[in-house]
Amino acid sequence: MELQSIILFSATVIPLICTPGPDILFISSQGLSGGVSAVWKANISIISGYIMHAILAALGLAAIVAASPRLFNTIKWVGVAYVAYLAIKMILSAMKPSQITLKSASSKGVILKGFLTSFLNPKGLLVYFAILPNFIHSSDSVAIQSIILSTSFIASCIVIYGMIGMIFATVHKKGNYSDKRRRLTEGVAGGMLSLAAIGLANS
Repeated sequence: MELQSIILFSATVIPLICTPGPDILFISSQGLSGGVSAVWKANISIISGYIMHAILAALGLAAIVAASPRLFNTIKWVGVAYVAYLAIKMILSAMKPSQITLKSASSKGVILKGFLTSFLNPKGLLVYFAILPNFIHSSDSVAIQSIILSTSFIASCIVIYGMIGMIFATVHKKGNYSDKRRRLTEGVAGGMLSLAAIGLANS
């Protein structure tokens, strides 16, 4: 595969990656409420959703989704409902005082939430099912080209999401963490996820 095609693909998807959406807001909310460790758990979980998109695209299921607006919209609205559920859950938690606990976020819980957030995110579906096929040349191996382009996209996500998450993680200071701070950060994080759900619904 030509380097020019990879660069052009990256130039196409990087602005999309940087566009605020459920994935970025999920990682940001995890940084606010859980700090650095939560950011990287969230990053891994988001990437796992995109890896699943890549696998489905390689299996040919991308063509089925792309050809069925009804199926695409079903996936989209399930994503809206899930992100809205996360937002409501976090806002309700922020409204209730509780004993201060400094336990790190459950890896299993964060990874599952992040996976579903990215897997149901139309942004990922758009990249794999609509943009990526335009950079595939029939004269070369489709599988190899798909792997190369997917790797480029995923690597860009890891770097960009990691940087954004770390910025929000600096706000979280475990050494000075009160219940008031917990409620404030969870409220802000819930608000961010609410915006993500609204953005998904309007997309």
